[in-house]
Amino acid sequence: MKDGHTRHGDIASMLLDRLGDDRLGLRTRTRDWTWDAVVRESAARAALARELRRDGPFHIGVLLDNVPDFSFWLGAAALAGATVAGINPTRGAAQLEADIRHVDCQLIVTDTTGMRRLRDLDVRLEHDRFLIVDDPAYAELVEKHRTEPVVAHAGGESLLLLLFTSGTTGQSKAVKCSQRRLAAIAYAATDKFGHVREDVDYCCMPMFHGNAIMALWAPALANGATICLTPKFSASGFLPDIRYFGATFFTYVGKALGYLLATPETPEDSDNCLERGFGTEASVDDQAEFQRRFGAKLYEGYGSSEGSGLVALDRAAPERALGRPAHPGVAVVDPETLRDCAIAVLNEHGRVLNADEAIGEMVDKAGSLVFEGYYKNDAADAERLRNGWYWTGDLGYLDADGFLYFAGRKGDWIRIDSENISALSIERVLRRNPSVLASAVFAVPDPRSGDQVMAAVEVADPAAFDIRAFAEFLDSQQDLGSKDMPGLLRVSDCLPVTGSNKVLKRELQRQAWRTSDPVYRRSGRDSAEYLLMSAANKAELEAEFARYGRGHLL
Repeated sequence: MKDGHTRHGDIASMLLDRLGDDRLGLRTRTRDWTWDAVVRESAARAALARELRRDGPFHIGVLLDNVPDFSFWLGAAALAGATVAGINPTRGAAQLEADIRHVDCQLIVTDTTGMRRLRDLDVRLEHDRFLIVDDPAYAELVEKHRTEPVVAHAGGESLLLLLFTSGTTGQSKAVKCSQRRLAAIAYAATDKFGHVREDVDYCCMPMFHGNAIMALWAPALANGATICLTPKFSASGFLPDIRYFGATFFTYVGKALGYLLATPETPEDSDNCLERGFGTEASVDDQAEFQRRFGAKLYEGYGSSEGSGLVALDRAAPERALGRPAHPGVAVVDPETLRDCAIAVLNEHGRVLNADEAIGEMVDKAGSLVFEGYYKNDAADAERLRNGWYWTGDLGYLDADGFLYFAGRKGDWIRIDSENISALSIERVLRRNPSVLASAVFAVPDPRSGDQVMAAVEVADPAAFDIRAFAEFLDSQQDLGSKDMPGLLRVSDCLPVTGSNKVLKRELQRQAWRTSDPVYRRSGRDSAEYLLMSAANKAELEAEFARYGRGHLL
């Protein structure tokens, strides 16, 4: 029995350490694998990948839901010395095509559903470069390689992951993550959040995202805990799955937690094995309510695919604080002057009274964050690493007691479900509509957690604006992903501008929906319909903020 106490510097060695381990390593609703079986499944795919390898970057795109093959291909890449690029299926067609071409995929692993999307894209791959996991021919290919020895062809320096994110330029960036870095993250998470071999980890966040891989898959591998997969997050299916698997740990994002808490409460909610969860951007009230209903403690973290380790947990931290700076090199600075910002002065509600002086960009002056760069994006690397410091791109402030707080995203980032959405790319879509004279997209707070996308468009006559036709236009744009769709839409005949005739986003953001211009709200997360907000609707929205303890954001 493998106890997981040996610490390795690469994911491949961590996998080899699980050979012979008869503890359950991977579970679904229909099938289970021991850790020994997981490694052997990964090794068969590693041998297949090496057989199909061509000259150039050994990159494998994976366009799948949370199915066993996603986990097997993570292991396969580690053993084969390949790199997995997780492809985000929520992106529009044009974005999806650009992502795949950007990371130079030699192979793409997908299923029949994913293949239907890919057939219409120009991804510059021949037909035999696609492995379709629910095609019988794929099973035959894997079977041919099961007898090959289980060996590792790579170590810590090998690039294992390319994790897509979006930045201020509107272009997708692929964050590089080596085997060594992911192994270090796994052990750091173990020390910080108490992962143990007896854990049963429920993976409901998408595996193309760092949340699932860095905070769940890798720590589970390091400790020999059990990973339980569900294809996609489901609020109604969450508790039945938790009970079915006997899960003790899960990861989340704030919006998902809000959906869970919106399910009808029952006296049996706490009848489960959950002990703890880890995630980001859940409101303080939602964290407390989750613990009351489901009996599990939630650990809110700060980090990104690019880097983590800025914050040290402290039980004495105020409820809205991230924690303390992890070391003296963590600071909040003015990007223009490079000086440390002033200490924040807070009122009784926690609102910063000296925001202009106290809020700045969070940086690591010591350079201890292991940022390994973006794939084929030297300009973005240079933006992250300036003056010998690592710049997070996120805003924060420090209080008089030395606690660090998150204050939002810098530039054109909008944080949706723990993913950065580019305002610039959405603006470009809006301006394609012939009735739009100017547009601006920006973040406004969400009443439950994180941000929501708000757009403002300037038109000749707001009274004659056809909101139904505009909604149909948005729904038809292939490069507008499901998370890019504005939740709020302001229609004006004269947007505020700067002296250089640029739309003044800061003012629009400050006003949000509190304007005499017509403001429309999308009727549902998956709906293309927009409804005009009345004064009563706006009051109801603001009441939601108060109800979930986020009134201070208004």
